[in-house]
Amino acid sequence: MRSPLRSWTGLSKPQRTELYLRWSLYLMALFVLPSVLIAAGSAADQPGNLPAVRISVLIGLAVTLVLLRAYRAALDHYLGRPADHRIWTALSVGLAVAGSWTVLLFGPAHGSAESPGPPFTLYVASSLLLFSHGQVCVALTPRGATAVGLGMLASVVPAATLAGLDTASTAGYVTGLTIGMAFLGSSCRSFAWLTSIVWELDAAREAQSRLAVAEERLRFSRDLHDVMGRNLTTIALKSELAVQLARRGRTEAADQMAEVQRIAQESQREVRDVVRGYRAADLHAEAIGARAVLRSADVACEIDLGEHADELPAAVQSVFGWVIREATTNVLRHSEADRCLIRLRTEDGRAVLELENDGVPEIPFPSQGSGTGLRGLRERLAAHDGELTVAPTGAGVFRMLATVPLAG
Repeated sequence: MRSPLRSWTGLSKPQRTELYLRWSLYLMALFVLPSVLIAAGSAADQPGNLPAVRISVLIGLAVTLVLLRAYRAALDHYLGRPADHRIWTALSVGLAVAGSWTVLLFGPAHGSAESPGPPFTLYVASSLLLFSHGQVCVALTPRGATAVGLGMLASVVPAATLAGLDTASTAGYVTGLTIGMAFLGSSCRSFAWLTSIVWELDAAREAQSRLAVAEERLRFSRDLHDVMGRNLTTIALKSELAVQLARRGRTEAADQMAEVQRIAQESQREVRDVVRGYRAADLHAEAIGARAVLRSADVACEIDLGEHADELPAAVQSVFGWVIREATTNVLRHSEADRCLIRLRTEDGRAVLELENDGVPEIPFPSQGSGTGLRGLRERLAAHDGELTVAPTGAGVFRMLATVPLAG
C-alpha cells in the first residue's frame, strides 16, 4: 500500500489542486456535526433540553453523512462528470429542512437563565441550512440555487414562529441566515469554479503542445510541396511529351527524357536539402528556445553551455540541439516541473550534455528509457558513437546524460 506522501507526489498539479479544493468542500459538510455538538453542549447541562440535544446530534450526524456524498456528486457534476447530483441535492435539502423543523419544534423556545438569549436550537437549524445550501450552490445554477435558498428560508419561518419566537426575533434570525447562506454559498461555488479553471488551463496547455506539433508538420509539408510541386508537374509534362515524340519516331524524345532525368536528380537534391534543414538543430538556438518555452510555462530554466560550446563539431552541436528539443518536450508533457537544468561540459575526451528537471510523478522509469522520443535520440547519438543514459536521482527528479566522444 502506497503511503499518503507517495500518493500525493504521484499526482499532477491539476489533480492535487482538485484534491485540495474537493476536501475544502468536504469540510463544509464535516463542520455540521461540530457546530451541532457545540450548540447542543451549551444546553446539555439542563435536563429539560436533553431530548432536543439528542435529537439535534442524531440529525446533525445524518446531515453530515448525506452532505459528504452530496458535495462529491455536486462537484463531479460541476466538472462535467457523470453524477447523480439532483438526487443527493434533493435528499440533503429535504433532510436539512426537516431537521430544522424538528429541532425548532421540539427544542426550547427561549434561552435559559444561565444562557440568556436565543435557544441553542436556532444555532442547530442555522448549521443545517447553511451547509446544505453550500452544496446546492455547487450542484445547481446560480438562479436555481437562489430559488432553493429562498425556499429554505421561507420554510423555516413557520417553524420559528411555532417554536415561540416573536416577529422581531424571527426577522432577525432570517436576515442573519440569509447573509450566511449567501456568503457560504458563494465560497463553495468559488471552490468549484477554481477547480474547473485549473482543468481548463491544463487542457489548454495540452492543446498548445499538440498545435505546436501540428504547425511544425504543416510547415514541413508546405516546404516539401513548394519544392516538389513544380518539379513533379514538369516531369509529368515532359514525360507525356516524350511519349508522344517516341510514338512519332522523333529523336527529340531522348532529349526530353534526359531533361526528365536531370529534373528528377535536381528534385532529389532539393528534397535532401529540405530534410537536412528540417533535421538540423542549432545548439544555441535550441537552448534559447527551450528557456523561452519553459519560462512561459512557469518553469525556471538554468542553462550553462560553458565556454567551449562553439568549438564542438557542427554535427555534435546539432545532435545536442535535438537532445535539448526533445528534453524540453518531455518536461512539458510528462512532468510538473518547477525548475530545469541544462549543462554542457567536456570530460575524458567526451562532450557531456546533462539535463535535469524536478516534478516527475512517482512512477518507475526504465533506466534506458522506452519512449519513442528517447529511442530516436539514442539513434541520433549512436550515429556519432554517442550514448544516452538516465542517471539515478532522488525522488521526483529526472536526469538524462547525452555523451559524444570528441575526435582526436
